[in-house]
Amino acid sequence: MSEKIWIEKFRPKDWDEFVNQKEIVERVKAFVEAKNIPHLLFAGPPGVGKTTLALLIARKLYGNNWKGNFLDLNASDDRGIEVIRHKVKEFARTKPIGDVPFKVIFLDEADALTKDAQQALRRIMENYADVCRFILSCNYSSKIIEPIQSRCTVFRFKPLSKEDVFKVIDNITQKEGLVIDKNAKEAIYEISQGDVRRTINILQAASVINKNITEDLIYDVASLAKPKEIREILELALKGNFLEAKRKLVETMFNYGLSGDDVVKQIQREIWKLDIDEIKKVELVEYCGEIEFRLTEGSNELIQLDALIAKICLAGRK
Repeated sequence: MSEKIWIEKFRPKDWDEFVNQKEIVERVKAFVEAKNIPHLLFAGPPGVGKTTLALLIARKLYGNNWKGNFLDLNASDDRGIEVIRHKVKEFARTKPIGDVPFKVIFLDEADALTKDAQQALRRIMENYADVCRFILSCNYSSKIIEPIQSRCTVFRFKPLSKEDVFKVIDNITQKEGLVIDKNAKEAIYEISQGDVRRTINILQAASVINKNITEDLIYDVASLAKPKEIREILELALKGNFLEAKRKLVETMFNYGLSGDDVVKQIQREIWKLDIDEIKKVELVEYCGEIEFRLTEGSNELIQLDALIAKICLAGRK
């Protein structure tokens, strides 16, 4: 197996290699072919192709000179006002190399920019629009101030469908000589929820252990409990068997090294699959949200999970 990280190895290198976001890709492709792109805002969940599309735009616009005309700032960089005023401004004001009349600045996770930095950015976008274009990528467009949104053409990315995730998996397994069964592919989709980056990372981790990839192996490398184990805990609680449900929950957490937040998220997904009244499902999901909030505020994990199991037991009695 190649030592290269698969996320780079299998990153789309051309327009037709994108398995989804077809409408967005076609519109962006038209901008690139005209060599005249507007400021762009890519919004959507992680792992759906925002960064990949920005890099592809640069490669298609500038060819071999793309690195000299493309500035990439990501979440690991300082995102305060000083970086915008100096590093971004200095790059934006210089002339591009080649026949394309502008450079491109890509701000990944732009929703992490402070409000002051965004205010400084809006002026730079306006003043240097003739020699520089901006591509902003974010998970939550609501965190980008309105003056910046109004200066951009906004594209909203969607998570990959199950069929698209399966296409990615089949492509990788075929090229890497892996064997994978249908249950394992279902498990990958259940874990990744349409996030291609996570899909590829899980596959690579599993392939290191065994070329024959199974459902059990996927859950082991992802450090998540199997859905049937979570359902068993919920069913025990619904029958009023609090102590047994609590014992199995703690055992599952220790076996897989799960945090309280991980467990709550898995429980929330499995509640919808239970054979109980829909109103009870709604009540339990609402309570999962309450427990998740308490955990983020620093509450004790085991106490909060005990409270969640107790709530499910009470719902079962009703």
